Amino acid sequence: MMAEHEVVHIAVAPPAKLDEKLVSSVAAVINKSLAYTRLLLAGELPRIIAHADSPPAAEAIIKSLGELGLTALACRDSELRQLPPTFQARTLEFKGNEVLFRDSAGGEKRMEAGDVLLILTGRVESSDDMETTRSRIKFSWGGTLLTGGIPVWRRVKQTTTGKSSQTEDFARLYERESAEPGVELWQHDLNYSFLGAERAASSTANFTTVVRRLREAFPEAIFDNRLSKPLALTSSSWQDVELNCRLIYLFQAMQIAQD
Repeated sequence: MMAEHEVVHIAVAPPAKLDEKLVSSVAAVINKSLAYTRLLLAGELPRIIAHADSPPAAEAIIKSLGELGLTALACRDSELRQLPPTFQARTLEFKGNEVLFRDSAGGEKRMEAGDVLLILTGRVESSDDMETTRSRIKFSWGGTLLTGGIPVWRRVKQTTTGKSSQTEDFARLYERESAEPGVELWQHDLNYSFLGAERAASSTANFTTVVRRLREAFPEAIFDNRLSKPLALTSSSWQDVELNCRLIYLFQAMQIAQD
């Protein structure tokens, strides 16, 4: 049951064609400027474009957006903002028509060929503060004066600060009956020994192989790699990444239900 006064978010799938007439019409529905509305509708990912203070108000907005040819849905704030626990796989075993996932604590999760609705892949960028110390030779005026003009040099240490960044791929497998990911895999956390002869020297190549084999193991699953594309690369909080994943799942599930 929805909590009293809980905000309801309205999200839309990216339109097939973005023109000024559509931007203008949507701006009027959500009461935003043309420039801001154009920004919300641009790109390949679903976006939250409006908010309502009750389900009926949200449904009215969704109806208006639908009349403009947009696919829209409503979702409670508590549903979008939660960070669900996920089964993080450390290694895999492909066994006939099922895949066995094991985590670092020895836990197991099995998925059969028809269990998976969506395979979603993404890429995140993280940065850390880095301090670097280098030594260099510096001319010493004081030392030179003390020696009567004989040049004196001394070694000094110089510390600089900066940021170190790295990217990492991840994959999520969503089952048919839940909006929470059933299994999550991270490029740098997997033990790739299960790949056997297919194992490569780089984790990037190995992760690509894992995703390919998962797609082969779950042929009925939708594959969505929009969060892996450069324009979707994000260094924002994991909560924002979770929001994108959840919206993609919700729209994919809604599309299947309508087909």
